[in-house]
Amino acid sequence: MTNEVENIPAEHRRSIKSFVLRQGHMTAAQQKAIDDNWADFGVDFVNQPINLNDKFGRDNPKILEIGFGMGVATAEIARRLPEKDFLAIDVHGPGVGNLCKLMVEQNIRNIKVMRHDAVEVVENMLSDNSLDGIHIFFPDPWHKKRHNKRRLIQIPFVEKLLPKLKSGGYIHLATDWEEYAIQMLEVLNHFSGSLQNTATDYAPTPDYRPETKFEARGKRLGHGVWDLVFTKK
Repeated sequence: MTNEVENIPAEHRRSIKSFVLRQGHMTAAQQKAIDDNWADFGVDFVNQPINLNDKFGRDNPKILEIGFGMGVATAEIARRLPEKDFLAIDVHGPGVGNLCKLMVEQNIRNIKVMRHDAVEVVENMLSDNSLDGIHIFFPDPWHKKRHNKRRLIQIPFVEKLLPKLKSGGYIHLATDWEEYAIQMLEVLNHFSGSLQNTATDYAPTPDYRPETKFEARGKRLGHGVWDLVFTKK
């Protein structure tokens, strides 16, 4: 581990956020999808642990999906994995609305949506050993190396995540910024006593993660994409 990643001052440990708040225009269709379906699709923030089986109405594997953007990939993952339930969290209003709209159009019933900071959700709403998997795909990049302490994937946040993950559960990260990929790998390797890499370093993209249009465009331009998949011992 490099000191740059490991020696994070105490004041940064309480200021981690899962997002860069972006303003965006919510279309009428997106707003209607939220207004008409939030009672079925949405989960409001509460400052106490919740029972995820009660929220989904079944005892199936539970996956936490942090930062789903416009929700297209998350909707497709949920369609590909109907036997799993997804708690999807973002703060971008149009993205939340679009995911709700996709869920209506595609009759997707194994997603619950939250519009809240994921760090507070992890800290306050999720019980220990309640998750079978965690997805964090293309989080807000802060791609320059000097921004490492502003990135979501750092040791203090993984410390919060690990107790929520069951033994045998997995963490799947993906980024298209190489410096961030290096930091992600360093951070997860820091927890070698608890986490096992499924690859030598970066993993092949699992079949359930679809290629986004932005990812495809980046690859055409010669940019890289890095996936990491670790399992909890």
